[in-house]
Amino acid sequence: MVYLSSAVKVLFTAALLGEAIAHPGHDVTAEIAQRNAALKNTKRDLTHCSDAVTKRDNQIKQAKRRQAAIEAARAKRGLPQKRHLNSLRARNLTSVTDASHLSNLTVSPYTPGVEEIIFSNTSCILSEEGEVGPFWVEGEYIRSNITEDEPGIPVIVDAQFINVNTCEPIPELMWDLWHCNATGVYGGVIGSGNGDSEDLSNLNNTFLRGLQPTDEDGVAQFESIFPGHYAGRATHMHVLAHINGTTYANGTYQGGQIPYIGQLFFDQDLISEVNTLSPYVENTIEIVDNVDDRVVASETETGADPIFNYVLLGDTVDQGLFLWIEMGVDATADYVDGATAAAELTSDGGVEVTTTTTTTGNSTNGTAPSGVPSSTAAADKRSVFKLW
Repeated sequence: MVYLSSAVKVLFTAALLGEAIAHPGHDVTAEIAQRNAALKNTKRDLTHCSDAVTKRDNQIKQAKRRQAAIEAARAKRGLPQKRHLNSLRARNLTSVTDASHLSNLTVSPYTPGVEEIIFSNTSCILSEEGEVGPFWVEGEYIRSNITEDEPGIPVIVDAQFINVNTCEPIPELMWDLWHCNATGVYGGVIGSGNGDSEDLSNLNNTFLRGLQPTDEDGVAQFESIFPGHYAGRATHMHVLAHINGTTYANGTYQGGQIPYIGQLFFDQDLISEVNTLSPYVENTIEIVDNVDDRVVASETETGADPIFNYVLLGDTVDQGLFLWIEMGVDATADYVDGATAAAELTSDGGVEVTTTTTTTGNSTNGTAPSGVPSSTAAADKRSVFKLW
């Protein structure tokens, strides 16, 4: 039996159209201006990719790959095998946030009308290039498992990156992924609103951050945990794409062109269920629903669906999830000026990066997190010869 994926959801990098502020207090004025300028040269129609992205050979190849990955994940955990398919949903804020992205249909290649199920409504969909937020750490490790010792529901995060100009997969792209832990704290960043701002040791933490290169099919994958939440934002993961950066001898990566910055989200019902479980239930900060999150709203304005498809690895959520999404990237774009890091991981550990953002907030009292604190710029770049 072949695992048949949903219709492609391509999230295209373009200019930010309005004042969609990803983290309250984070000044994105310069980023907005840059993306508005870039919008003038951005394709607004991806119908030219329709045939290339939906052709049977590519879809079946990706379906088999995902099925194998899901089966391997279940086998590793001693869970029974299942096969499901989920269907493409509508494309606006309420329909995207109200729709379920859980695979719930059982099919095989012999199911009547199976090709119509796979390829109906398949399209390439626009999405704005988003802001990086105040918690990006530059120069993290290249590694597929970013969990470290963080407790939470295990997830496998799978993505394929497609070049919207050629409609072909992008090999050797470096996928940068980061998110907060189950109780809403980012490792590697010191700041009001990010856990205990007095705990300076957090600057050296690397949990739930990492990079992975895409293969010849434009595919990369991470093992992590389901993210928690913090004040002012819906539950999300951050994604940033690098091309032609530098890989150091200590296994870290830095620099290069940045053709994509974005954020990815989860079904609201899934978030609600996760937050009834430990350790997520220990987070008493109010959850912001997807429909009330301005980043979700801005990304769905153009018809994009930035919410992960997923399957349960077992019978219950706590046994783990397999998440997947396909993203379109303008490989000629470069948003490096909009990618401002909060900190840099150097050969001497984490170092804060200078910023002019000085707003405040405190996660312990439920107010929105601040931007990163002002500090001395990191002057000590990592040595290609010094291993950690």
